[in-house]
Amino acid sequence: MTEIEHAMPRRRLPVITGILVLIALAILISLGTWQVERLHWKEGLLADIAARQVAAPMPLADIEAMAASGGDIEYRKVTVTGRYINNKERHFFATWRGQTGFYVYTPLELADGRALLVNRGFVPYENKEPEMRMQGQLTDQQTVTGLAREKLPGKPSWVVPDNDIAKNIFYWKDLDVMAESVGLEKARVIPFFVDADSTPNPAGLPIGGVTQVDLPNDHLQYAFTWYGLAAVLVAVVGISWFRKPGKQPAQ
Repeated sequence: MTEIEHAMPRRRLPVITGILVLIALAILISLGTWQVERLHWKEGLLADIAARQVAAPMPLADIEAMAASGGDIEYRKVTVTGRYINNKERHFFATWRGQTGFYVYTPLELADGRALLVNRGFVPYENKEPEMRMQGQLTDQQTVTGLAREKLPGKPSWVVPDNDIAKNIFYWKDLDVMAESVGLEKARVIPFFVDADSTPNPAGLPIGGVTQVDLPNDHLQYAFTWYGLAAVLVAVVGISWFRKPGKQPAQ
């Protein structure tokens, strides 16, 4: 084999390696840039949600119109008047400030006969049944101010347990089933929830104002990770490129 033939594989290898390095570098930089774009989007979303939470409450009719037109109603402040149907409350398993219990979802009957499921707030596990918190079972007309919450399109994840309708324990907020399980006609149920604000209830239960805006924002960390890997790749290739070849062993 001639020296030229012997050298040909060595010439091809750096070209192939260089192409692979460029592809990997392009992918890493693209991922980092995508995370930066997601960061800007998430920061804008969080700012928007914060603004909604401190804005003046909107009438229920305005929120309904917005939802019907496909608008984003999530976390918008709303006010509504009606009477609680206390014997039809539903219980959503939850924790609040380290304590296990339930969020109490009670239908609020409106003047036109329709119903709106209101998350009145948290009760400890031992106070699940209404008999354990009778003072909080409001019977007269109430004006509720809170945050609109959109109806979930389906079960959030396969790891979430199925709702136990017989025991009135919901592990995910299935609005249709919550309403159906207490005999509410679907056509007469408002297609979203309202989380009541922190206005105190008699005897302190339920504890209102439990809405948690839990939107993780780790995009900056991810961007640094991808850009950092790109920088490491460039450094490794640079060191390999400029490193002097060692002496060849004697033939």
